Amino acid sequence: MGVTDASGLPARAAALSLLSGVLRQKRPLDALLDTLKTLPPRDAAFARALVSGTLRHFGELDATLRHFVPKALPSHKTGPAMEILLLGAAELLILKVPAHASVDAANRLASADNKAVHFKPLINAVLRRIAREGEDVRAKLDAPRLNTPDWLWQRWSMQYGEETTRAIAIAHPSEAPLDITLKDPASSSPESTALFGLTRRMAQSGRVEDMPGFLQGHWWVQDIGATLPVLMLGEVKGKKVIDLCAAPGGKTMQLAARGAEVIAVDNDALRLTRVRENLARTGLAATLIESDARDFKASADSVLIDAPCTATGTIRRHPDLPWIKQPGDVTARAPLAYEILESGAAMVQSGGLLVFAVCSLEREEGEEQIEAFLTAHPKFARAPLSADEIFGQGEWISAEGDLKTLPCHLSAQGGMDGFYAARLRRL
Repeated sequence: MGVTDASGLPARAAALSLLSGVLRQKRPLDALLDTLKTLPPRDAAFARALVSGTLRHFGELDATLRHFVPKALPSHKTGPAMEILLLGAAELLILKVPAHASVDAANRLASADNKAVHFKPLINAVLRRIAREGEDVRAKLDAPRLNTPDWLWQRWSMQYGEETTRAIAIAHPSEAPLDITLKDPASSSPESTALFGLTRRMAQSGRVEDMPGFLQGHWWVQDIGATLPVLMLGEVKGKKVIDLCAAPGGKTMQLAARGAEVIAVDNDALRLTRVRENLARTGLAATLIESDARDFKASADSVLIDAPCTATGTIRRHPDLPWIKQPGDVTARAPLAYEILESGAAMVQSGGLLVFAVCSLEREEGEEQIEAFLTAHPKFARAPLSADEIFGQGEWISAEGDLKTLPCHLSAQGGMDGFYAARLRRL
Protein backbone atom coordinates (compact mmCIF):
# COMPACT_ATOMS: atom_id res chain seq x y z
CA MET A 1 0.00 0.00 0.00
CA GLY A 2 1.51 3.31 -1.05
CA VAL A 3 1.10 6.89 0.06
CA THR A 4 0.58 10.08 -1.93
CA ASP A 5 3.17 12.22 -0.15
CA ALA A 6 6.68 11.69 -1.53
CA SER A 7 8.11 10.94 1.91
CA GLY A 8 4.97 9.36 3.38
CA LEU A 9 5.71 11.40 6.49
CA PRO A 10 2.24 12.88 7.14
CA ALA A 11 0.70 9.40 7.05
CA ARG A 12 3.37 7.97 9.32
CA ALA A 13 3.13 10.91 11.72
CA ALA A 14 -0.61 10.31 11.92
CA ALA A 15 0.02 6.62 12.57
CA LEU A 16 2.48 7.50 15.34
CA SER A 17 -0.11 9.73 17.00
CA LEU A 18 -2.74 7.00 16.81
CA LEU A 19 -0.44 4.33 18.20
CA SER A 20 0.66 6.55 21.08
CA GLY A 21 -2.99 7.31 21.87
CA VAL A 22 -3.77 3.59 22.11
CA LEU A 23 -0.66 2.37 23.95
CA ARG A 24 0.00 5.34 26.25
CA GLN A 25 -3.47 6.78 26.84
CA LYS A 26 -5.40 3.49 26.45
CA ARG A 27 -7.86 5.18 24.11
CA PRO A 28 -9.89 3.08 21.63
CA LEU A 29 -8.53 3.27 18.11
CA ASP A 30 -11.99 3.95 16.65
CA ALA A 31 -12.27 7.08 18.81
CA LEU A 32 -9.03 8.43 17.32
CA LEU A 33 -9.61 7.77 13.63
CA ASP A 34 -11.31 11.11 12.97
CA THR A 35 -7.83 12.65 12.97
CA LEU A 36 -7.20 10.91 9.64
CA LYS A 37 -9.87 12.98 7.85
CA THR A 38 -7.33 15.72 7.16
CA LEU A 39 -5.19 13.32 5.10
CA PRO A 40 -5.72 12.32 1.46
CA PRO A 41 -7.66 9.02 1.33
CA ARG A 42 -4.64 6.97 0.29
CA ASP A 43 -2.50 8.38 3.12
CA ALA A 44 -5.31 7.81 5.63
CA ALA A 45 -5.65 4.20 4.48
CA PHE A 46 -1.89 3.64 4.85
CA ALA A 47 -1.85 5.17 8.34
CA ARG A 48 -4.77 3.01 9.44
CA ALA A 49 -3.25 -0.14 7.95
CA LEU A 50 0.08 0.60 9.64
CA VAL A 51 -1.45 1.10 13.08
CA SER A 52 -3.78 -1.87 12.75
CA GLY A 53 -0.93 -4.11 11.60
CA THR A 54 1.22 -2.97 14.51
CA LEU A 55 -1.52 -3.73 17.04
CA ARG A 56 -2.47 -7.09 15.49
CA HIS A 57 1.16 -8.21 15.75
CA PHE A 58 2.13 -6.11 18.77
CA GLY A 59 3.46 -8.96 20.91
CA GLU A 60 5.73 -10.46 18.27
CA LEU A 61 6.94 -7.03 17.08
CA ASP A 62 7.76 -6.06 20.67
CA ALA A 63 9.62 -9.34 21.20
CA THR A 64 11.54 -8.85 17.96
CA LEU A 65 12.59 -5.36 19.02
CA ARG A 66 13.67 -6.62 22.43
CA HIS A 67 15.92 -9.15 20.73
CA PHE A 68 17.87 -6.21 19.32
CA VAL A 69 17.32 -3.82 22.27
CA PRO A 70 17.30 -6.07 25.37
CA LYS A 71 17.29 -3.19 27.83
CA ALA A 72 13.97 -1.32 28.05
CA LEU A 73 14.13 2.31 26.96
CA PRO A 74 13.14 4.83 29.68
CA SER A 75 9.87 6.22 28.32
CA HIS A 76 10.19 9.55 30.16
CA LYS A 77 13.40 10.23 28.26
CA THR A 78 12.73 8.68 24.87
CA GLY A 79 9.40 10.25 23.93
CA PRO A 80 7.79 8.17 21.16
CA ALA A 81 11.02 6.35 20.23
CA MET A 82 9.54 2.93 21.08
CA GLU A 83 6.41 3.60 19.03
CA ILE A 84 8.60 4.72 16.12
CA LEU A 85 10.49 1.44 16.36
CA LEU A 86 7.25 -0.56 16.51
CA LEU A 87 5.85 1.18 13.43
CA GLY A 88 9.14 0.73 11.60
CA ALA A 89 9.23 -2.97 12.45
CA ALA A 90 5.61 -3.34 11.31
CA GLU A 91 6.42 -1.68 7.99
CA LEU A 92 9.36 -4.01 7.43
CA LEU A 93 7.92 -7.29 8.68
CA ILE A 94 4.14 -6.98 8.25
CA LEU A 95 3.48 -4.51 5.42
CA LYS A 96 6.72 -5.37 3.59
CA VAL A 97 7.60 -1.74 2.83
CA PRO A 98 11.08 -1.36 1.27
CA ALA A 99 13.76 -0.93 3.93
CA HIS A 100 15.11 2.37 2.64
CA ALA A 101 11.67 3.99 2.84
CA SER A 102 10.82 2.60 6.28
CA VAL A 103 14.16 3.44 7.90
CA ASP A 104 14.28 6.91 6.38
CA ALA A 105 10.74 7.66 7.58
CA ALA A 106 11.53 6.46 11.10
CA ASN A 107 14.59 8.73 11.19
CA ARG A 108 12.47 11.67 10.09
CA LEU A 109 9.85 10.96 12.77
CA ALA A 110 12.59 10.81 15.41
CA SER A 111 14.11 14.08 14.17
CA ALA A 112 10.75 15.81 14.60
CA ASP A 113 10.54 14.99 18.34
CA ASN A 114 12.75 16.75 20.88
CA LYS A 115 13.16 13.57 22.95
CA ALA A 116 13.18 10.85 20.31
CA VAL A 117 15.79 12.75 18.29
CA HIS A 118 18.44 11.73 20.84
CA PHE A 119 17.69 8.07 20.06
CA LYS A 120 17.80 8.50 16.30
CA PRO A 121 21.11 6.57 15.93
CA LEU A 122 19.60 3.66 17.88
CA ILE A 123 16.38 3.71 15.84
CA ASN A 124 18.36 3.78 12.61
CA ALA A 125 20.65 0.91 13.64
CA VAL A 126 17.90 -1.31 15.04
CA LEU A 127 15.62 -0.98 12.01
CA ARG A 128 18.50 -1.68 9.63
CA ARG A 129 19.23 -4.86 11.57
CA ILE A 130 15.55 -5.82 11.52
CA ALA A 131 15.53 -5.32 7.77
CA ARG A 132 18.38 -7.85 7.52
CA GLU A 133 17.69 -10.26 10.38
CA GLY A 134 14.16 -9.57 11.61
CA GLU A 135 12.39 -12.31 9.66
CA ASP A 136 14.72 -14.97 11.09
CA VAL A 137 14.15 -13.71 14.64
CA ARG A 138 10.39 -13.48 14.15
CA ALA A 139 10.17 -16.99 12.69
CA LYS A 140 11.40 -18.46 15.99
CA LEU A 141 8.75 -16.68 18.09
CA ASP A 142 5.47 -18.13 19.36
CA ALA A 143 3.47 -15.36 17.69
CA PRO A 144 -0.08 -16.41 18.76
CA ARG A 145 1.01 -16.53 22.40
CA LEU A 146 2.93 -13.23 22.24
CA ASN A 147 0.11 -11.40 20.45
CA THR A 148 -2.30 -12.32 23.25
CA PRO A 149 -1.88 -10.53 26.61
CA ASP A 150 -1.25 -12.84 29.56
CA TRP A 151 -4.57 -12.06 31.22
CA LEU A 152 -6.59 -13.07 28.15
CA TRP A 153 -4.49 -16.15 27.38
CA GLN A 154 -4.90 -17.42 30.95
CA ARG A 155 -8.64 -16.75 31.02
CA TRP A 156 -9.28 -18.43 27.69
CA SER A 157 -7.04 -21.40 28.51
CA MET A 158 -9.09 -22.05 31.65
CA GLN A 159 -12.38 -21.68 29.80
CA TYR A 160 -11.68 -23.24 26.41
CA GLY A 161 -8.45 -25.20 26.85
CA GLU A 162 -5.05 -24.55 25.33
CA GLU A 163 -5.83 -25.87 21.84
CA THR A 164 -8.91 -23.71 21.30
CA THR A 165 -7.21 -20.69 22.87
CA ARG A 166 -4.38 -21.05 20.36
CA ALA A 167 -6.88 -21.35 17.51
CA ILE A 168 -8.56 -18.12 18.65
CA ALA A 169 -5.20 -16.37 18.88
CA ILE A 170 -4.19 -17.58 15.41
CA ALA A 171 -7.39 -16.04 13.99
CA HIS A 172 -6.81 -12.59 15.47
CA PRO A 173 -4.00 -11.18 13.29
CA SER A 174 -6.16 -11.54 10.16
CA GLU A 175 -8.42 -8.61 9.41
CA ALA A 176 -12.08 -9.51 9.72
CA PRO A 177 -13.82 -10.02 6.37
CA LEU A 178 -16.74 -7.81 5.38
CA ASP A 179 -20.10 -9.57 5.67
CA ILE A 180 -23.37 -8.11 4.48
CA THR A 181 -27.00 -9.04 5.16
CA LEU A 182 -29.39 -8.86 2.22
CA LYS A 183 -32.72 -7.18 2.81
CA ASP A 184 -34.44 -10.09 1.03
CA PRO A 185 -33.43 -12.98 -1.23
CA ALA A 186 -34.07 -10.89 -4.37
CA SER A 187 -31.78 -8.03 -3.30
CA SER A 188 -28.75 -7.31 -5.46
CA SER A 189 -25.29 -7.30 -3.89
CA PRO A 190 -21.67 -6.59 -4.84
CA GLU A 191 -19.32 -9.42 -5.81
CA SER A 192 -19.52 -11.78 -2.85
CA THR A 193 -19.87 -15.36 -1.69
CA ALA A 194 -22.99 -16.79 -0.06
CA LEU A 195 -22.40 -17.88 3.53
CA PHE A 196 -25.66 -18.78 5.29
CA GLY A 197 -29.18 -17.50 4.85
CA LEU A 198 -29.11 -13.89 3.68
CA THR A 199 -25.48 -13.33 4.68
CA ARG A 200 -22.85 -12.88 2.00
CA ARG A 201 -19.09 -12.43 2.41
CA MET A 202 -17.54 -9.71 0.27
CA ALA A 203 -14.86 -10.63 -2.24
CA GLN A 204 -12.95 -7.39 -1.63
CA SER A 205 -12.94 -4.44 0.72
CA GLY A 206 -13.44 -0.77 -0.11
CA ARG A 207 -15.73 2.13 0.66
CA VAL A 208 -19.04 0.55 1.59
CA GLU A 209 -20.98 3.57 0.32
CA ASP A 210 -19.57 3.06 -3.18
CA MET A 211 -20.55 -0.61 -3.46
CA PRO A 212 -23.48 -1.63 -5.70
CA GLY A 213 -26.78 -1.87 -3.89
CA PHE A 214 -25.80 -0.01 -0.71
CA LEU A 215 -27.37 3.36 -1.45
CA GLN A 216 -30.40 1.57 -2.87
CA GLY A 217 -30.88 -0.11 0.52
CA HIS A 218 -30.48 -3.68 -0.70
CA TRP A 219 -28.14 -4.67 2.16
CA TRP A 220 -26.29 -3.59 5.26
CA VAL A 221 -22.97 -4.55 6.88
CA GLN A 222 -23.28 -7.24 9.57
CA ASP A 223 -20.97 -10.08 10.57
CA ILE A 224 -22.48 -13.54 10.26
CA GLY A 225 -22.11 -14.01 14.02
CA ALA A 226 -24.18 -10.91 14.73
CA THR A 227 -27.08 -12.19 12.62
CA LEU A 228 -27.63 -15.33 14.70
CA PRO A 229 -29.38 -13.90 17.81
CA VAL A 230 -32.27 -12.70 15.63
CA LEU A 231 -32.63 -16.17 14.11
CA MET A 232 -32.93 -17.55 17.65
CA LEU A 233 -36.30 -15.78 17.95
CA GLY A 234 -37.73 -17.99 15.21
CA GLU A 235 -40.69 -16.76 13.19
CA VAL A 236 -41.28 -13.09 14.06
CA LYS A 237 -43.58 -11.98 11.23
CA GLY A 238 -46.45 -9.99 12.66
CA LYS A 239 -45.07 -10.22 16.20
CA LYS A 240 -44.05 -7.36 18.46
CA VAL A 241 -40.33 -7.50 19.27
CA ILE A 242 -38.39 -5.13 21.52
CA ASP A 243 -34.73 -4.68 20.54
CA LEU A 244 -32.80 -3.34 23.54
CA CYS A 245 -29.39 -1.66 23.10
CA ALA A 246 -30.36 -1.58 19.43
CA ALA A 247 -27.70 0.64 17.85
CA PRO A 248 -26.08 0.45 15.34
CA GLY A 249 -29.22 -1.28 14.09
CA GLY A 250 -28.25 -4.42 12.20
CA LYS A 251 -30.56 -6.60 14.30
CA THR A 252 -33.34 -4.00 14.10
CA MET A 253 -33.19 -4.14 10.30
CA GLN A 254 -33.06 -7.93 10.37
CA LEU A 255 -36.20 -8.06 12.50
CA ALA A 256 -38.02 -5.48 10.38
CA ALA A 257 -37.08 -7.28 7.15
CA ARG A 258 -38.50 -10.50 8.63
CA GLY A 259 -41.83 -8.77 9.22
CA ALA A 260 -41.66 -8.01 12.94
CA GLU A 261 -43.20 -4.96 14.57
CA VAL A 262 -39.97 -3.63 16.06
CA ILE A 263 -39.42 -1.24 18.94
CA ALA A 264 -35.73 -0.34 18.98
CA VAL A 265 -34.42 1.15 22.23
CA ASP A 266 -31.03 2.78 22.79
CA ASN A 267 -29.76 5.49 25.12
CA ASP A 268 -27.36 7.07 22.59
CA ALA A 269 -29.07 9.72 20.46
CA LEU A 270 -26.26 9.89 17.92
CA ARG A 271 -26.22 6.13 17.38
CA LEU A 272 -30.02 6.12 17.10
CA THR A 273 -29.69 8.70 14.32
CA ARG A 274 -27.57 6.15 12.43
CA VAL A 275 -30.28 3.54 12.94
CA ARG A 276 -32.89 5.97 11.61
CA GLU A 277 -30.74 6.72 8.55
CA ASN A 278 -30.21 3.03 7.84
CA LEU A 279 -33.91 2.29 8.15
CA ALA A 280 -34.67 5.11 5.72
CA ARG A 281 -32.03 3.86 3.27
CA THR A 282 -33.39 0.29 3.34
CA GLY A 283 -37.05 1.29 3.38
CA LEU A 284 -37.66 -0.65 6.59
CA ALA A 285 -39.78 0.50 9.52
CA ALA A 286 -39.27 0.41 13.28
CA THR A 287 -40.23 2.56 16.24
CA LEU A 288 -37.12 4.16 17.72
CA ILE A 289 -37.01 5.08 21.41
CA GLU A 290 -34.19 7.00 23.09
CA SER A 291 -34.09 5.58 26.60
CA ASP A 292 -31.96 3.69 29.07
CA ALA A 293 -33.06 0.08 28.64
CA ARG A 294 -33.48 -0.17 32.41
CA ASP A 295 -36.05 2.64 32.40
CA PHE A 296 -38.10 1.59 29.37
CA LYS A 297 -41.46 -0.06 30.09
CA ALA A 298 -43.45 -2.10 27.58
CA SER A 299 -44.48 -5.67 26.76
CA ALA A 300 -43.88 -7.77 23.69
CA ASP A 301 -43.97 -11.27 22.23
CA SER A 302 -40.16 -11.35 22.28
CA VAL A 303 -37.25 -9.27 23.58
CA LEU A 304 -33.75 -9.21 22.14
CA ILE A 305 -30.88 -7.81 24.23
CA ASP A 306 -27.46 -7.07 22.74
CA ALA A 307 -25.90 -6.27 26.09
CA PRO A 308 -22.87 -4.08 26.83
CA CYS A 309 -19.66 -6.07 27.28
CA THR A 310 -15.90 -6.02 26.74
CA ALA A 311 -16.40 -7.17 23.11
CA THR A 312 -13.52 -9.65 23.24
CA GLY A 313 -15.23 -11.61 20.47
CA THR A 314 -14.48 -8.77 18.03
CA ILE A 315 -10.71 -8.39 18.44
CA ARG A 316 -10.19 -8.96 14.71
CA ARG A 317 -12.16 -5.75 14.14
CA HIS A 318 -10.67 -3.94 17.13
CA PRO A 319 -6.97 -4.93 17.38
CA ASP A 320 -6.41 -2.28 20.05
CA LEU A 321 -8.82 -3.99 22.44
CA PRO A 322 -6.38 -6.48 24.07
CA TRP A 323 -3.95 -3.65 24.83
CA ILE A 324 -6.40 -1.12 26.30
CA LYS A 325 -8.53 -3.53 28.37
CA GLN A 326 -7.60 -5.25 31.61
CA PRO A 327 -9.11 -8.03 33.76
CA GLY A 328 -11.21 -5.63 35.83
CA ASP A 329 -13.10 -4.51 32.72
CA VAL A 330 -14.72 -7.94 32.41
CA THR A 331 -16.51 -7.69 35.74
CA ALA A 332 -17.03 -3.92 35.57
CA ARG A 333 -19.80 -4.01 32.95
CA ALA A 334 -21.46 -7.25 34.02
CA PRO A 335 -23.76 -5.62 36.63
CA LEU A 336 -25.15 -3.18 34.05
CA ALA A 337 -25.79 -5.98 31.58
CA TYR A 338 -27.57 -8.01 34.27
CA GLU A 339 -29.81 -5.07 35.14
CA ILE A 340 -30.73 -4.75 31.45
CA LEU A 341 -31.40 -8.50 31.34
CA GLU A 342 -33.82 -8.21 34.25
CA SER A 343 -35.54 -5.19 32.70
CA GLY A 344 -35.89 -6.96 29.36
CA ALA A 345 -37.28 -10.06 31.03
CA ALA A 346 -40.05 -8.01 32.60
CA MET A 347 -41.21 -7.00 29.11
CA VAL A 348 -41.68 -10.57 27.83
CA GLN A 349 -45.27 -11.77 27.66
CA SER A 350 -46.24 -15.22 28.94
CA GLY A 351 -44.95 -17.88 26.56
CA GLY A 352 -42.67 -15.35 24.86
CA LEU A 353 -38.95 -15.51 24.15
CA LEU A 354 -36.01 -13.58 25.55
CA VAL A 355 -32.64 -13.68 23.77
CA PHE A 356 -29.63 -12.29 25.63
CA ALA A 357 -26.49 -11.78 23.51
CA VAL A 358 -22.96 -10.41 23.98
CA CYS A 359 -20.04 -10.20 21.54
CA SER A 360 -17.75 -11.46 24.30
CA LEU A 361 -15.74 -14.62 24.92
CA GLU A 362 -15.86 -14.15 28.71
CA ARG A 363 -18.05 -16.40 30.88
CA GLU A 364 -18.79 -13.60 33.37
CA GLU A 365 -20.49 -11.63 30.60
CA GLY A 366 -22.35 -14.57 29.09
CA GLU A 367 -22.91 -17.96 30.71
CA GLU A 368 -22.62 -16.71 34.29
CA GLN A 369 -25.19 -13.98 33.66
CA ILE A 370 -27.71 -16.54 32.44
CA GLU A 371 -26.98 -18.98 35.25
CA ALA A 372 -27.55 -16.23 37.84
CA PHE A 373 -30.70 -15.04 36.09
CA LEU A 374 -32.30 -18.49 35.85
CA THR A 375 -31.57 -19.16 39.51
CA ALA A 376 -33.33 -15.92 40.48
CA HIS A 377 -36.22 -16.15 37.98
CA PRO A 378 -37.99 -19.54 38.06
CA LYS A 379 -40.63 -18.29 35.60
CA PHE A 380 -38.00 -18.48 32.83
CA ALA A 381 -36.40 -21.60 31.38
CA ARG A 382 -33.80 -22.22 28.72
CA ALA A 383 -35.08 -22.94 25.23
CA PRO A 384 -32.04 -24.77 23.81
CA LEU A 385 -30.94 -24.23 20.23
CA SER A 386 -30.93 -26.98 17.64
CA ALA A 387 -28.41 -27.12 14.82
CA ASP A 388 -31.04 -26.80 12.10
CA GLU A 389 -31.96 -23.34 13.43
CA ILE A 390 -28.44 -22.07 12.68
CA PHE A 391 -27.69 -23.65 9.32
CA GLY A 392 -26.70 -27.03 10.74
CA GLN A 393 -23.68 -25.62 12.57
CA GLY A 394 -23.74 -27.75 15.72
CA GLU A 395 -20.22 -26.55 16.54
CA TRP A 396 -21.78 -23.20 17.41
CA ILE A 397 -23.98 -24.67 20.17
CA SER A 398 -22.76 -25.15 23.74
CA ALA A 399 -23.52 -28.17 25.92
CA GLU A 400 -26.31 -26.13 27.56
CA GLY A 401 -27.93 -25.35 24.20
CA ASP A 402 -26.72 -21.75 23.96
CA LEU A 403 -25.10 -20.08 20.98
CA LYS A 404 -21.30 -19.89 21.25
CA THR A 405 -19.31 -18.76 18.22
CA LEU A 406 -15.55 -18.20 18.25
CA PRO A 407 -13.22 -16.23 15.95
CA CYS A 408 -11.66 -19.53 14.85
CA HIS A 409 -14.98 -20.89 13.59
CA LEU A 410 -15.42 -20.77 9.79
CA SER A 411 -11.63 -20.54 9.59
CA ALA A 412 -11.54 -21.82 6.00
CA GLN A 413 -13.84 -18.97 4.96
CA GLY A 414 -12.05 -16.26 6.95
CA GLY A 415 -13.45 -16.65 10.48
CA MET A 416 -16.29 -14.88 12.27
CA ASP A 417 -16.97 -12.76 15.34
CA GLY A 418 -17.23 -14.40 18.74
CA PHE A 419 -20.76 -14.30 20.20
CA TYR A 420 -22.61 -15.79 23.13
CA ALA A 421 -26.40 -15.86 23.19
CA ALA A 422 -28.97 -17.68 25.30
CA ARG A 423 -32.65 -18.16 24.47
CA LEU A 424 -35.08 -18.23 27.38
CA ARG A 425 -38.83 -18.73 27.42
CA ARG A 426 -41.24 -17.18 29.91
CA LEU A 427 -43.34 -19.99 31.35
